[in-house]
Amino acid sequence: MFREIFTWWNGQTLGTRIWSYFNGIQVGTDDQGNRYFKNRKDTKRWVVYGGIVESTYVSPEWNNWLRFTSLREPNQTKKYAWQKSHIPNLTGTKDAYNPEITKNNNKQSSKNADYKRWGPKN
Repeated sequence: MFREIFTWWNGQTLGTRIWSYFNGIQVGTDDQGNRYFKNRKDTKRWVVYGGIVESTYVSPEWNNWLRFTSLREPNQTKKYAWQKSHIPNLTGTKDAYNPEITKNNNKQSSKNADYKRWGPKN
């Protein structure tokens, strides 16, 4: 409770909890545990993060809804078989993209196997 009163980076603050209780209607949740709200007139939309407060944990479908790009909640939209699951930003983790590691792992790619690069001594 003490963290909720004074720190915004540990989830919702006391003000957000009170605002959500009196003015908010919970629209849905996602697989990250985030809860999405709107007011009665649907003029404001917001998210209460389930874990780490990081905007990349919001999926593109919910982000569209939060920014009023989509009128329907993502729970009502159809998921296609070709759609992948949302992956948050991996910068700063061991799974982040590193071009040096990728370049070293793919010394001779199959696309360039038949190509010999020109040089002045060739």
